[in-house]
Amino acid sequence: MPKISIASQKPSAKRRGASQKGKTAIYPGTFDPVTYGHIDLIKRASRIFDRVIVAVAHSKSKGTLFSVGERVELLKRSTKGIKRVEIEDFDGLVVDYVKASGANVMVRGLRMISDFEYEFQMALTNRKLAGDIETIFMMPHEDYSYVSSKLIKETAALGASLGNFIPKEVEAALKKKLKPGF
Repeated sequence: MPKISIASQKPSAKRRGASQKGKTAIYPGTFDPVTYGHIDLIKRASRIFDRVIVAVAHSKSKGTLFSVGERVELLKRSTKGIKRVEIEDFDGLVVDYVKASGANVMVRGLRMISDFEYEFQMALTNRKLAGDIETIFMMPHEDYSYVSSKLIKETAALGASLGNFIPKEVEAALKKKLKPGF
């Protein structure tokens, strides 16, 4: 297996080893951009786990609209009032990041049945790579069950108002990115 760089994914001193208290869950994704569906899952996971680390994937192959730094910043702003939530970025295999964080649980969202096949394949692959890491599937509130980042970007490009789907600061950043000539 090729060696990966984990410079940006080294766990902080407060999360390393036996000094960690409580149960930590990692919620990985690209969050390009973060939606109210993502925020709903983050809030609900923070009520179940002692700490939730929202892990923003570099995902060079996905061709994201926002840079990793921008996605991290938008998530920090969007989750500001939610306790026990940390936002970080990672590059490489998510199971390596989860282990480096001292966690053994990943939270994944399932919106519609169309998500299930992909998420199931990913969960089984991750289980083969790291059998000690569990994947927990959560469904967003029905108000957000059809919202995807891809749909939001397409809708924004056509000039729609997005206040029902994403926070205002995310909408402003998205419209700025999609402005002609940007």
